[in-house]
Amino acid sequence: MGALDGQTVVFTGAGAGIGRAVVRRYVAEGARVVAVDLSEQVLELTDELGDAVRPLVADVSTWAGNTAAVATALDAWGRLDVFVGNAGITDAARPLEDIPGEQLTGAFGELFGVNVLAPLLGARACLDALIESRGSIIITGSFASTNAAGGGVLYTASKHAVHGVIRQLAYELAPDVRVNGVAPGVAPTRLRGTTALGQTAADSVLDGTREALPLQEIPSVDAYSGLFTMLASRTDGQAMTGVLVTADSGLSVRGIARPGGRV
Repeated sequence: MGALDGQTVVFTGAGAGIGRAVVRRYVAEGARVVAVDLSEQVLELTDELGDAVRPLVADVSTWAGNTAAVATALDAWGRLDVFVGNAGITDAARPLEDIPGEQLTGAFGELFGVNVLAPLLGARACLDALIESRGSIIITGSFASTNAAGGGVLYTASKHAVHGVIRQLAYELAPDVRVNGVAPGVAPTRLRGTTALGQTAADSVLDGTREALPLQEIPSVDAYSGLFTMLASRTDGQAMTGVLVTADSGLSVRGIARPGGRV
């Protein structure tokens, strides 16, 4: 018996990286998932995971993309228990002084459109069904949700905003819907850049990252799937709302002289 038996999930940003790993775990735990991504990579999940997954290529920074995901879940399984807003893009740690002023408005709109507006649209589209099922919302934050230097100024601002969205929605939707988040630190994946800044996808792990971490290793994308499962679980996560669970390999306690006391 799985931790998510009988639950139906809408999961954005499911095509690769942490999102794809969590979808695999959700299915293994008994969930049925509408897996949404802008990339057609998400279509591969049906071959891998079978009928427990309904892949959907959609732009979740639009209302239409989110309502299509909800309609897919309700048409296929008649209910919705969890919305996971995981889609996100990066600014490749671009500092403000390196962003030309004429590009700033477009870059801000693009990045906040995916990182902040998209989970709000998804939560709103799923809301009626989640209230009916007394379900939950999970939004992917970041080390940058509570710290500087986890990205550039736009990315850090967007992930701080995600933290605020989690806390406010947890208040607004209590007691009917729990709202939480996961804040990963480092994972071996590629993140889509901000096209308004001329960026493409890039590796998220930079040279020297492992040595800078107190735990001295790069966690796999699978390392985060248990946290997403716990928050979605009606038993393991039942007392949690308004929480952003940090999983940053110790970055927030990193020392000055050395990353960790025994390194």
